[in-house]
Amino acid sequence: MRTKLVSIGNSKGIRIPTAILKQCKIENEVDLEVEKEKIVIRPVKTIPREGWNDAFRLMHEKKDDALLLDETIDFMENWEWK
Repeated sequence: MRTKLVSIGNSKGIRIPTAILKQCKIENEVDLEVEKEKIVIRPVKTIPREGWNDAFRLMHEKKDDALLLDETIDFMENWEWK
């Protein structure tokens, strides 16, 4: 497919048709590389909650995982359900 470059400030860009974006599973971010004078665009695969286990382990090691509120307090004690 041939397409024209468009000006974006001091840079240039291309418009990628929705069908191609869907086929390549590209959503919000891409990895952009140059390989042998070719531009390679790859979708960024993100995993939900990636890295959370390491972050929680580090919080525990730093003793930064204490509860901020007393867990015995009943916050819904005076609520009225309708």
